[in-house]
Amino acid sequence: MNSKGKTIIGWDEILDGGLAPNAVVMSWRGEKGGIAAAKVKQKVIMTPEEKLYLNHKQFMKDDSLAANKFLPLETVYNYEPVPAELNAEEAKYIWGAQGNLWSEYIANPAKIEYMLFPRMDALSEILWSPKNQKNYPDFLNRLKTQFKRYDLMGITYSKRYLGN
Repeated sequence: MNSKGKTIIGWDEILDGGLAPNAVVMSWRGEKGGIAAAKVKQKVIMTPEEKLYLNHKQFMKDDSLAANKFLPLETVYNYEPVPAELNAEEAKYIWGAQGNLWSEYIANPAKIEYMLFPRMDALSEILWSPKNQKNYPDFLNRLKTQFKRYDLMGITYSKRYLGN
């Protein structure tokens, strides 16, 4: 792959067999794999299932069929992609994070939107904003304007967030 100018990006299972030079690790089974890869100077994209799998329910009693795990908006918003266990040099190997949406329970595009929004907004903010400027109550307040944008664009989202 490297000789062809390509980059391998693999789920954290690629750690089990030894990493190829320049491979990027997608840490999905928690953060352990991402931490291990960063410590040996391998690039990492954090995507832990319990924090960033957007196919999980948004509410304990969700109003839509979803995977049988719970991932509220606040959990996504409060996720920190750079684990505290890493020193400043190791932290440079965390390239960012990714939200995943597996489609076993998705029958149509409206359901995709429902599962993504507004959790995708929370993920965007944690990746693009300085850590010290994160403010969940302010984020919820700003979502009111975002929901108007969704409505104008015809995006499906859970109306339950309007009660916040």
